[in-house]
Amino acid sequence: MPRGRPRKQDNMLMKSAEFVGWALGGLEREIALTRQRLAVLNQQAAKLRARVGAGARTAFGAAATSDATRAGRQRKRRKMSPEARKRISEMMKKRWAERRKAKG
Repeated sequence: MPRGRPRKQDNMLMKSAEFVGWALGGLEREIALTRQRLAVLNQQAAKLRARVGAGARTAFGAAATSDATRAGRQRKRRKMSPEARKRISEMMKKRWAERRKAKG
C-alpha cells in the first residue's frame, strides 16, 4: 500500500476539464476578435480600392486573379547586347577553369 495521503483522481480530472474549457473559451474569443479585425480591414481595403479606382487594381485585387490579365502584364526585360553576353561567357569560362585547376 502506498504511503501518504490518497489522491483524489476525480477532482483532478474535473479541474483539468475546467482548464480545457477555459482555454477553449479564450481561443473562441480570440477567433471572434480576429474575425472582427479582418472585417474592418476588408472594409478599409474596399474603401481604398474604390478611392484608387477600378482601372488601377493591384496584384491583390480581383482583376489580377485571372490568368489572362497576368499574361497581359508581363514585365519588360532588358536585352543584353551580344558583346556583353560574350564578355560574361568568357569571364565565367575563366572562373570555372580556375576552379577546376584549384581542385585538380
